[in-house]
Amino acid sequence: MKILLVTATYMEIAPLVANLKFIKESSPRMKSYSLGNKEIDVLTTGVGMVATATWTTHALMSTKYDLAVNFGVCGSFDRSLHPGMVVHVLTDRIAELGAEDDEKFLSVHELNLLNENEAPFKWGQLVNLEVPSNPVMTSLSGVNAITVNTVHGNEKSIASAVARFNPHVESMEGAAFMYACLTHNVVFAQVRAVSNIVEKRNRDAWKMNEAIKNLGVTGLEILNAF
Repeated sequence: MKILLVTATYMEIAPLVANLKFIKESSPRMKSYSLGNKEIDVLTTGVGMVATATWTTHALMSTKYDLAVNFGVCGSFDRSLHPGMVVHVLTDRIAELGAEDDEKFLSVHELNLLNENEAPFKWGQLVNLEVPSNPVMTSLSGVNAITVNTVHGNEKSIASAVARFNPHVESMEGAAFMYACLTHNVVFAQVRAVSNIVEKRNRDAWKMNEAIKNLGVTGLEILNAF
């Protein structure tokens, strides 16, 4: 089985990679590993949608993969999804793609610049309709996400995002990864660990180390279950 693992920063998957057998380094962004009979390429894209879309597309055009998985951290709008918890993103949106009409935000779909069901979108979202068969992944909480260029840290903007999209979590890369996979018809999954609650910026309340540790444990379980 040939698997592409995509992450924004190496630190997010360092505990997972520590359990893989190193094979080679193709470039500063791409390293190859193995786990049992699985061949695993680990792509570190850099932070943000542009970098993620560009490098994920480059990888998918260069090599045929049976599966692509995006591992990373996220912030949670839902306080029941506490820091350290690992979730499976089933839908994602590019939250800031649109226009301001005074204090109102109009999405690219509301502007009629893009049909809500124009590929790769479904109902105005990026939707994983072909979730990989994996018992560990199935056991995770399935969530709806938004992807942003600027993570939320202002009470007014947080309330606005919740009112518009009712998301569970947010990241800076997820929708770009899903867009690339949907466009290239690659089976995929987006798995994230909650590092913080989305609120007025409070780094003291973040649990980044716990999130990365739990992501590594769950990620290894997911890979072993394939």
